[in-house]
Amino acid sequence: MDDNAFQQRASEIFAGLPSKFRDAIENVVVITEEYPDSDTMQQMHLDAPDELLGLYSGWPLPERGSSYGGHPPDVIYLYRRPIIDYAARYGLGIDDCIRHVLVHEIGHYFGFSDEEMERIECQP
Repeated sequence: MDDNAFQQRASEIFAGLPSKFRDAIENVVVITEEYPDSDTMQQMHLDAPDELLGLYSGWPLPERGSSYGGHPPDVIYLYRRPIIDYAARYGLGIDDCIRHVLVHEIGHYFGFSDEEMERIECQP
């Protein structure tokens, strides 16, 4: 799946999220990149670029106050190559992986930590 097709699928998957969920998201853009850049790798303490599937960068919703106005959009990064490699390694559909990573990063937008999201995902 090339860059354009991956970006298209990410946009379609975002558009396909439940409207109640999607409509609650403001001032966020989704960007697809091949891999995380070197600054991101250093900040996240990564040894290899394929260790990170996605990243939320911005002010989580619960932390936004009256001083938030005028800020540039928050960004959800989806890393194409790591997602494709992960899907292939575990026999998963690429769309399923994109959706999972996208929803995970949106969880950060709503203020959930990785630990909180893991608990939510593991509930029966």
